[in-house]
Amino acid sequence: MSEQCIFCKISAGTIPAKRIYEDDDVLAFADIAPQAPVHVLVIPRRHIPSLDGLTEADRGLAGHLLERVAHIARLLGVAEAGYRTIINTHDDGGQEVYHIHVHLLAGKRIGPMVARA
Repeated sequence: MSEQCIFCKISAGTIPAKRIYEDDDVLAFADIAPQAPVHVLVIPRRHIPSLDGLTEADRGLAGHLLERVAHIARLLGVAEAGYRTIINTHDDGGQEVYHIHVHLLAGKRIGPMVARA
């Protein structure tokens, strides 16, 4: 756990969040600034700063994280209609909180991603 990390504090329960799902390794909670009708953040409980910070030792956790994203989409009833997952990495990738997290967005048709210069 990083003492300064807001997601570590949410995981520890020192900052409140609307929890959607949790197990020993993963926590999912509602985004406070949703970009879609369903916008959930799924994080590992262990502090890993970014996708770029994963190592071979994290393979099991990374697989569990992604499998739980799909599980949460099914729990929320959005899997069949479809959903988007996003992992922002570092500043140019749009990462704002340096604790790896998967955005799960659903509940409306989400258009194709278009890179902007």
